[in-house]
Formats: sequence, C-alpha cells, structure tokens
Amino acid sequence: MEDNIAKSSSGTMNCGVSMDAEGKRLFNVRKVQKAKKPQFKRTDCHKYKRLDSNWRIPRGQQSKKRKGFVAKGAHAQVGYGSPVLVKGLHPSGYSEVIVSTLNDVSSLDANTMAIRIAAKVGARKKAMIQEKAVSMGIKILNPSRSE
Repeated sequence: MEDNIAKSSSGTMNCGVSMDAEGKRLFNVRKVQKAKKPQFKRTDCHKYKRLDSNWRIPRGQQSKKRKGFVAKGAHAQVGYGSPVLVKGLHPSGYSEVIVSTLNDVSSLDANTMAIRIAAKVGARKKAMIQEKAVSMGIKILNPSRSE
C-alpha cells in the first residue's frame, strides 16, 4: 500500500496542498467545522413521508424557519463552508479523480491528483489500472485487496 504513494526525492509526500504547518492547520480547521455543522433539513420533512430531508430554501411568507427561529432548525448560509485552499480535497491532500479507463490514468499529475477507480470497473481492468498507476507513482484511494 505504501508503494503507491507519490514521494519526492527528499522522501516527503507531494500533494495538491503543501502539507506544511499551514496546510495541516487548514485540514484541521475543516475537520472541526464539519463536525460542528448541523444537518440542514427541509422544512417539515419530519412530518410528511413524501418530503425528502434534502435541503430546500424556505420561501413561505410566514415561515418560521425563513425568519430564523432557532428551534425550527439551522439555515444553510455563509460561514459553514471549508477554507478555500482545502475545499473539495481528499484528507490526504490530493484532489480526487474518478478513473474508469487506462487512458484516464495517463493524463494525470502524480503530484496533485489521486485516483479512485470507478465502481463499474471489473477486476481485470482494475488490476491493469492499478499497475499503471503504481508505475506512474499515482496514489490509489481504493486499491483492491490483495489475497
């Protein structure tokens, strides 16, 4: 598993965000913020089976949730997001790319990208993709189990 981590000549990891003290601090900030973030649920989703819990902005003129009553649940707004430099990155610091063919692997940068092999890919093709990624020094986020 360690053989598919991209390493530079100095032996440290290369990734999209420099993993110096500032990069580690931003990942920790994101982790703390996401732990505090409430579930943003649709108004009255607990009352009716036909309403999913996925977020919809409340639009009613007399809506208590739109008016900001605390007891009616949290409202999605600015401030709950991740820091810009680590937004959308895998916790390892790489940007995640979903791969389904060998040609997808050849156009990737090993220093900033890690691959996740698509679920629809079969075992034979997955093995070929893994071989090519290891030879190029690309990190694989979901390697197949070796028996």
